[in-house]
Amino acid sequence: MADLFFEDWQSIGRVTITTVTAFVTLFIFVRISGKRTLAKLSAFDFIVSIALGSTLSDIMLAIIPMTEGVAVLLLIIILQYVFAWLARSSSKMEKIMNAVPHPVFYNNKFIEETMKKEAITKDEIYAAIRVAGIDQIHDVKAVIMEINGTMSVIKKGDSKGPSSLDTLNIKIE
Repeated sequence: MADLFFEDWQSIGRVTITTVTAFVTLFIFVRISGKRTLAKLSAFDFIVSIALGSTLSDIMLAIIPMTEGVAVLLLIIILQYVFAWLARSSSKMEKIMNAVPHPVFYNNKFIEETMKKEAITKDEIYAAIRVAGIDQIHDVKAVIMEINGTMSVIKKGDSKGPSSLDTLNIKIE
């Protein structure tokens, strides 16, 4: 029971050195891996973040040796790049790795079936519309639940050109 709060100064020193080293190593790896690691999280990015955090914790607490931990951190980031490349290279792989955006509101109609699947309420849709700075609901063309869990609000426009909604194949009865 006595070592519950303090074991010895050597353990404190070891944890201090491994924590600082692991933190700096992870910081360098995240800077090298780019903005994707820091973006709003998709399911895949969330898993990568959990794996990185778990590994960092194991290194800091000396559950695994520093060299093995650094190797795991590097491997996780390499896997993130490989899977991102696979998703860019194959539409099938992209659909497996990333969710598909779905409209939850379109042309003044709530899409109840999609709202139920996505566990979204009308109040959350109204909040997204307000965050977009829109007061009048009739000014909204669509609200889309994006692949990272955020909602995009699309205003009605006068343009007849290509639309960001074209790829969604929206079919509303």
